[in-house]
Amino acid sequence: MTPQDLLDFEEDIAQEFAAGKIPFPVHLAGGNESHLIECFRDVGPDDWVLCSWRSHYHCLLRGVPPAQLKRAIMEGHSIALCFPDHRILSSAIVGGICPIAVGLAWSIKRVGGHNKVHCFIGDMTSQCGIFQECRRYATGHGLPVRWIVENNGKSVMTDTVEAWGRMHSFPDVKTYTYYLSRPHVGIGTFVRF
Repeated sequence: MTPQDLLDFEEDIAQEFAAGKIPFPVHLAGGNESHLIECFRDVGPDDWVLCSWRSHYHCLLRGVPPAQLKRAIMEGHSIALCFPDHRILSSAIVGGICPIAVGLAWSIKRVGGHNKVHCFIGDMTSQCGIFQECRRYATGHGLPVRWIVENNGKSVMTDTVEAWGRMHSFPDVKTYTYYLSRPHVGIGTFVRF
């Protein structure tokens, strides 16, 4: 899957939304294609991928067939795409995917598995208590979780630093920065909260 493949998929979804064929919220990505492709080079076939509501790219990179993914989006599941057969789960709840990552990692450790959990979160989530506690717990128990912060500088559409103050970073957490080329939700103008 190339950056252009990802962009083409999102453009198709944007056109379906613009035509009124998706009467549900859609959370499109744009701007982080190359970063995600790079991150997925470290995802093994038996690993789990967990992410939040902007997960179309993650699903495609995890091997969900584009037609199956599009059907789920058209049915209103853009905000919470879950395909257990492809070992990918997402949650629309800010930070809600973090405890699930910890639980999956515990189950892997208990059975002596060699796979791991890759948990993608946004920069706002990285500042929330739920992530902080899950990260510390996973580290303290040596759980196989890889945390990845996708920093687009926004908490919904508010500047994250303006909302939270100084951003805290962690040496054991991969962070990359990108510019989100789409609004928080939908395809229209950027709405400021």
